[in-house]
Amino acid sequence: MFSVGSRAADTPAPVRGGTLNVGLATDTAIIDPSITGSSITALIARNVVDSLVGQAEDNRFTPWLAERWEVNGDNSVYTFHLRQGVTFSDGTALDAAAVKYNFDRILDPKTTSSYAKSLLGPIEAITAPDARTLVIKYRQPFAPLLQGLGLPYLGIQSPTYLQNAASTTNTVVGSGPFVLDSFTKGSGSRLSRRADYNWGPGYAAHTGPAHLDAIVFRYLPESSVRLGALSSGQLQAIDEVPPANFRAVQANDRLRVVTRENPGVNRAFFLNTTKGPFQDVKVRQAFQSAADIASGVKAAYFGSLKPADNILGPSTLYYDAGIAAKWGLDLAKANRLLDEAGWAKKDADGIRAKDGQRLSVQFVYDSAALGGTDTTLVQAIQFSVRKAGIELKLDPVDAGGYTARTAANDYDLASLYYVRAEPDILRTVFHSAYVPPNGANVARIKSLDDKLSKAIGASDAERKRLYAEIQTEIVEQVYAVPLYVAAYQLGASKTLHGISWATNAKPNFYDAWLSP
Repeated sequence: MFSVGSRAADTPAPVRGGTLNVGLATDTAIIDPSITGSSITALIARNVVDSLVGQAEDNRFTPWLAERWEVNGDNSVYTFHLRQGVTFSDGTALDAAAVKYNFDRILDPKTTSSYAKSLLGPIEAITAPDARTLVIKYRQPFAPLLQGLGLPYLGIQSPTYLQNAASTTNTVVGSGPFVLDSFTKGSGSRLSRRADYNWGPGYAAHTGPAHLDAIVFRYLPESSVRLGALSSGQLQAIDEVPPANFRAVQANDRLRVVTRENPGVNRAFFLNTTKGPFQDVKVRQAFQSAADIASGVKAAYFGSLKPADNILGPSTLYYDAGIAAKWGLDLAKANRLLDEAGWAKKDADGIRAKDGQRLSVQFVYDSAALGGTDTTLVQAIQFSVRKAGIELKLDPVDAGGYTARTAANDYDLASLYYVRAEPDILRTVFHSAYVPPNGANVARIKSLDDKLSKAIGASDAERKRLYAEIQTEIVEQVYAVPLYVAAYQLGASKTLHGISWATNAKPNFYDAWLSP
């Protein structure tokens, strides 16, 4: 297990007590992990909800709420045997009926659980033959289930709470090592240790209650404020270490930086293929060829993150390293493609025009979810594509505005990334079932549906072949322009110990402790 301040032979045993203060660069509008794909929600909720299975850093599956499980030969029937004695923090029992209720709720279209629903796949039936047994049957083989079950988005919540809550937007009740005391959008959240917790994941370094008394997450979008609070000791950890200060933090003998590259879908521009100039593949290819991504990432991130060469990150299963050779900066190619597409004339501002319309595209984004460094990157790319005569307009909105605009198909580009070690994450982002408002397919494509559906139940060799073809089509048809390999960059005090890492490149705080 990799840890911050990992325990050596002469290091004292973990200390019980203390409050861990964590500064976050981005916010989330929803704390219920079943109804959002937010990475901040996952980070916070992981401490509150437990999962059926655990997944260690080396990708081994370990017991958690399920002591053991069986999977039939073609991955179409999964049988889980639950632990005894597990309770939610409201005192109610966590049994097979509770797990079934959670999954039925996620599958219910009224719950709008687009990401969590995609993780569950094409379920035919969920049954609970007794209090400790849960059976999930599929309409077709579904290989990625165990990996999805280990994520907090499929964490188990109290049915009693869910049935009585007017809204789950800002509350969550689980069986985890911490209880959510409060969550306020735009501010942060406070969690306190659950004293009777005794059913942690099999990959954990200890059993019983968490070491920390409490965790406080604070939303601090200004990087200088976040770093200043870490340096002064007001915070013991921050995410998104400011790139300009990255090496200075590394050199500080009281601090450290730990970087975990995300598996899954890289941060990318997703081009709306159903309206405006990006309906034309040549215009999409021209935008891709005109975007100086490497220079933009270097300018914005000072070398602390890698430019992306594919839609999938290198640590993702079936990542295809050969995709990198299929695309890249080529301004001459961009100009040739735009000429061929009929955008041959330029106006007085140097922007191309066709039939009286400027070649102008609108990038719509949630200003709270896209940090200042990402905005700097987008501005750098805005400058580079202008050299080809493309006007890229930045259109910041709030979270509600972003949801409304993408649902209404009122945008030309959007940007996101999704963290998952399993390439089935591509189905979440590129299958037509998840076109907004039903999910994250903001490129609004349908052409990959068949391959994405086949891949979830195929053999390893067939999955590898299908995902290679999918990655190739995404880049060659420019449904997306990859930007960088997203990473979790934890800046931490050296008084913080015992942090392990989840497969979604997020820190786990169950084993964490603070030294005096």
